Amino acid sequence: MNSIISTSRSGRWQERLDAVPPVAWLALQAAALWTHWRWAAARVGDGSDDPFGVVALAALLWAVARHARDLRGSPRPGWLALALALSVAATASTFVAPPLVGALLAALALASGLRAVMPSGRATLPLAGLAVLALPLISSLQFYAGYPLRVLTAQLSTWGLQLAGVAAVRIGSAMQVEGRLIVVDAPCSGVQMVWMAYFCACTVAVWGGMGDGRFVRRLPWVGGLVLAGNVLRNSVLVLLEARRASVPDAWHQAVGLVVLALVCAAVVAVMRGGRDGRH
Repeated sequence: MNSIISTSRSGRWQERLDAVPPVAWLALQAAALWTHWRWAAARVGDGSDDPFGVVALAALLWAVARHARDLRGSPRPGWLALALALSVAATASTFVAPPLVGALLAALALASGLRAVMPSGRATLPLAGLAVLALPLISSLQFYAGYPLRVLTAQLSTWGLQLAGVAAVRIGSAMQVEGRLIVVDAPCSGVQMVWMAYFCACTVAVWGGMGDGRFVRRLPWVGGLVLAGNVLRNSVLVLLEARRASVPDAWHQAVGLVVLALVCAAVVAVMRGGRDGRH
């Protein structure tokens, strides 16, 4: 009799747990990681980083709301365990690692928790990408990757101008074009273009219901388009600087915006085009 009563109580508790919407569990996990979100908000609020992540966060919340009715009531155990492990690691990292590392672990933990309840066949890597892009990454990427990207951009621009018959050589992260030394500064590293391109890729993949396999196969094209666009923008601006006494800031902004629009349009076309299968 006691065994029957115990089994009955266990069944009732299981029914109560299953009745809790998966979105509520995701919200509870996000609340448990609140210290990382507080740091991210503070970093954007004090001007230490660009507020681009707010757009990615909005896209992520929209995607979760869009799939809310289809989420699994019974999470996948493996992904749930990974979400728990990453959550613990994110919490522990606050004592031994920079805040951005903990925030990255927290974002991956939340993405793993979402993967645990996503329906079969739905892409989750683009959602993980949006979770990472929602963090204040721009200034850190500029600090660690900005200089190597400027050197690479300067070198590729130099080769392109040489092929076009323009006298150009690279000197560090600067270029000497037709006898005039022009510095390839931080905005020309392309970090913001990288963010925008991958944001477009993740958003289009989520909107179109693209599978993870197809998404991964197309990601290398995104990197190639960003590099080509950044080299084009830098080459045009460097050539203008070399042949004019001064180039108005408005020209820099206009060229940058036009190239950014072209790159984002190309990324959207790549992510939407072709029929290589849903998965």
